[in-house]
Amino acid sequence: MSVLHIVNKSPFERNSLDTCLRLAKADSAILLIEDGIYAATRNSAAADKIDAALGRHTIFALEPDLAARGIVAERVIDGIELVDYAGFVELTTRYARVQSWL
Repeated sequence: MSVLHIVNKSPFERNSLDTCLRLAKADSAILLIEDGIYAATRNSAAADKIDAALGRHTIFALEPDLAARGIVAERVIDGIELVDYAGFVELTTRYARVQSWL
């Protein structure tokens, strides 16, 4: 069963991303929103984890949340797909289940 995992906490404040990456099955996707988008930035402490996860998961980042935090698309790790709010909604319908990591 395919799952969309949503991570909204900063990887520098909580272990939500680590737990998600450890438990998510290979056919699932990860959507970074709110402060979770900090994991999507190049040269961050979480960049190596995200790079490794891109081999197993499709990873998305919510573009309005990047913009709200002053992060331009050029700073996003290659391979992460940016989505808008309509894309967020579409992702929730594409996957059989949605799991939010708090």
